[in-house]
Order: sequence, then C-alpha cells, then structure tokens
Amino acid sequence: MGKTIATITMSLDGYIAGPDVAENNPMGTNGEALHKWLFEGSQKEDKEIMQDLVSNSGAVITGGRTYQIAIDGAWGSNSPFEAHAFVVSSKLLKVREGFTLVNDGIESALAKAKKTAKEKDVWIMGGANVIQQYLNAGLVDEFHLSIAPILLNSGTSLFITNENRISNFEKIRAVNTKHATHLFLKPIMHNA
Repeated sequence: MGKTIATITMSLDGYIAGPDVAENNPMGTNGEALHKWLFEGSQKEDKEIMQDLVSNSGAVITGGRTYQIAIDGAWGSNSPFEAHAFVVSSKLLKVREGFTLVNDGIESALAKAKKTAKEKDVWIMGGANVIQQYLNAGLVDEFHLSIAPILLNSGTSLFITNENRISNFEKIRAVNTKHATHLFLKPIMHNA
C-alpha cells in the first residue's frame, strides 16, 4: 500500500501564502516567490522532486478553501492533478470534474483517496488547515516541507494551533537547491 504524504512550501518565517489571498491572488501578496523552485528557478533536483511526487500519487487531497481560491484562478477551472482529487470541506461546494467533495471529515477523505490510489501514494497538498488536521491526527506517513529562502512577514501561517504540545519529526533526507531546501520528514507520534 502507498504512503500518505503531505507537502507544502513555506517561507523562512512560516508562511505558506502572503497576505490578501483571493481568487485573483491565490498565493497572496508576494506569495508567488515561494514557488520559484517549481517554476522560473527550477533546477534538476526540484523537477525530480515534483515529478516523483506526481508520478507516485494515485489520489490527491486538498482543503476546501484552497480549492475555492484556486479552481477558477490559478487552476484555470480544471484540475491541475494527474490523479483524482478529494476536496475536504464542511461546506457544500460545487466541484468540477476531477474532484470529489468530502463533507464527513479527514478520515473519510483519506479512506476514499486510498481506495482510489490503490497501491500508489495519497498526496495531501494543502492548505495549512488540512495539513495541520492530518498531522495532528497522526495520519501522515511523510511530510515533505519545502522551505523557500524568503521572509513574507505576514500571510497564512502553516503552524497555528491551540494545542500545547511538541510535534517531532525524523529527517529522512534533505535536498538543497537555489530556491528551496526540501525536507523529507517522518512524523513521530507520542502518546499524550
């Protein structure tokens, strides 16, 4: 069976998007600089990381807010994923072809995604809220965190939680490129 892999890019100061996120500005003000490693500044290692993720993924999970902001803007009204995607939301959203809405929680979305993925991986691509929920529930096998060498100073923070606990990770490997440090981490669960 495949792994459940959460991936996201953040700034040095912990933001996954700049301020003023909107459909016409899906990464927020200056947020596009987070993804230079994917686009204009992409190096061989960056491309290999993304190609491996895409080719090994049999299903994708995204949050409702990410879907709502990106579908008509950044994603051009079509799924950008090669695999089927599941949208986790408490709202009744109308989703486009290539997506399935899941209103009954993260566990249900993961079960459906695993069934669809068969032996391949499930890719949890964000946003911050969905990744936090999956990490806090202990449902992530690997966390791939790409850190862009920029400071956004404000925006959408990846690690906001009301829980008073420490999350530990084991480093599997790290890949350094011009526009990102890619950390491949294994969450370590501790009984409370």
